[in-house]
Amino acid sequence: MPTHEDYLKLAVRLAEKNVLENSGGPFGAVIVREGRVIARGVNQVTANNDPTAHAEIVAIRKASKKLKSFELKNCVLYTSCEPCPMCLAAAYWARVDAIYFANNRADAAAIGFSDQDIYDEFLKAIPNRTLPIHEIPLNEANEVFALWQKSMQKIIY
Repeated sequence: MPTHEDYLKLAVRLAEKNVLENSGGPFGAVIVREGRVIARGVNQVTANNDPTAHAEIVAIRKASKKLKSFELKNCVLYTSCEPCPMCLAAAYWARVDAIYFANNRADAAAIGFSDQDIYDEFLKAIPNRTLPIHEIPLNEANEVFALWQKSMQKIIY
């Protein structure tokens, strides 16, 4: 039976292959369910011109599609590096059971992949953030929420 370290090594090998093939950043991820790898992902940000195509997001998308579910309960995410804020949030939304990573955020920052500014921004009040964010309340938006609340077909997630 493979160990956590074995699955992490697979994620690292995916990251290495991605670098050697010049396909994207040095990040790889796998999602495991009941001892079986159900999805793999590598960083495809530059290959696809998609800033959300981090290895973890790619793997989550593939696993969700394969399982035909927006929840990845009973799944574990193994990633070559500590997930960035976006990937960490996606893992929470996907409801994975656990995350294991090899390199940490300081290791990533040392090679030019620092997320510290994003972590710092999250701690600031909205008016103090560097990215201007503006709230414009609309009655129509409230009506959509009310419609959702009344819907008998909604799927809570």
